[in-house]
Amino acid sequence: MRGAILGLAMGALAAGSQAQTGGRLLVAAKGTQSLVIVDGANGKVIGSVSEGNLPGKDTAHEVAASLDGKLAYLPIYGDSGVGKPGSDGRTMVVIDVASQKIVKTIDFGSAYGGRAVRPHLPVQGPPVAGHPDGLLYVTTELEKTITVIDPKTMTMIGAIPTGQEQSHMLAVSHDGKWGYTANVGPGTVSVLDLAGKIGSVHNPVEVIPVSGEVQRISVSMDDKWVFTSDQKKPELVVIDAATRKVAKRIPMESYGYGTAPTPDGRWLLAPMMAVDKIAVIDLKTMTVAKNIELAKGTHPQESLVEPDGKMAFVSCDRSGQVAEIDTATWTVTRMIDTGKVSDGLAWAK
Repeated sequence: MRGAILGLAMGALAAGSQAQTGGRLLVAAKGTQSLVIVDGANGKVIGSVSEGNLPGKDTAHEVAASLDGKLAYLPIYGDSGVGKPGSDGRTMVVIDVASQKIVKTIDFGSAYGGRAVRPHLPVQGPPVAGHPDGLLYVTTELEKTITVIDPKTMTMIGAIPTGQEQSHMLAVSHDGKWGYTANVGPGTVSVLDLAGKIGSVHNPVEVIPVSGEVQRISVSMDDKWVFTSDQKKPELVVIDAATRKVAKRIPMESYGYGTAPTPDGRWLLAPMMAVDKIAVIDLKTMTVAKNIELAKGTHPQESLVEPDGKMAFVSCDRSGQVAEIDTATWTVTRMIDTGKVSDGLAWAK
């Protein structure tokens, strides 16, 4: 079978906070082994859903929403950090956002000879030929693959080799043709042909050396640039998607983490955990335009911008909060209490 498969508490309201458009902010709260659901209009927590009867401290680190916003996908990674000893997860729970109930559990082990795979990041791809609901891609680290799931049937339909250890995070181009993995320990980025045959021996198309260690990855709105955070130097690394080479390194005050572009393509948010700040990078000049300061000890790590671009969100794992940021003024409008070790973020429309 392996051979066959180898071939995504309420916050204190600040005065003057803007009302947002509809939608739900989904937060993976690792410390409580739960999915926290926040009303995007008022910043209030409206639900907390247990990920199930999980052993020990096994939990999901990341979350993705289906294209229609009805479902949340949470791969159960385990109880450790990337490349560190600990338990190895092998399942993904699917939660109905409206009913706040688990509706499906997918066992990756069934496709990998019963082995645990440390599934980490789910990424919901756009509609593609033959798959109007898109395809769901999940990093399966221990197998050095991206597992591909048909969200309509909730079945695994194949896997894409990354050619590298610790393929922890994945970004997919907006046209759905290309995937990019941040391979943490190797310090590389794998380029994957998502439009080709699943399991193709031609994947990865290329492995780009970046640093002694990298973390997180994102793609510009025009798909021209790929961003990853160097963990050996306080720099944001910019890869040219056409040439597949490092084009620029942007100096930052500290090491960056989970970046996210604004929908207009002008700005990129880059949380800096060590200094409790968020760098706002001007993508026209490829320089840091502003650093947003958070309270000491918040430890911001993952960012997300809502579809209309008016608000951005950054999870702060040590304070158990999500910072809401007004992108017109780059000010923090409120801190939303979402639970211990708040990490992965997704938006359900």
